[in-house]
Amino acid sequence: MTRPPAALERKEGTEDEAGADQRQALHHEIYHGRYRGSWLRLTFELTGRAALRPRLALDLLATLWAFRRRDWLRRFPFLPVPSRDYLRWRMHTVYGDDDAVPPADDVVRFVRWRRRMLSR
Repeated sequence: MTRPPAALERKEGTEDEAGADQRQALHHEIYHGRYRGSWLRLTFELTGRAALRPRLALDLLATLWAFRRRDWLRRFPFLPVPSRDYLRWRMHTVYGDDDAVPPADDVVRFVRWRRRMLSR
């Protein structure tokens, strides 16, 4: 079996280092940066954006309704919101941290994508 050329080995090493740098940057953002907001702040920011864009308001409400906890009428505070366990799982699968709070831009991008996918 022949060895790959030295230039190819250098290129692969450089790509591995770049990937490690990207992972480190994402880790820093999650634990020290933009994914550490509060759910209340996110709610206020999305409410403000929805007040200016009625279509976004409809998309946000439709997404909230779709993700509501099944037995929301039986549990206090009797609001059709997702369960805490579900949100923690979603944040873990998207951002790699159960306690992450998504940036408002990510939420807006997701609800618009969801509308486009459902309208096909």
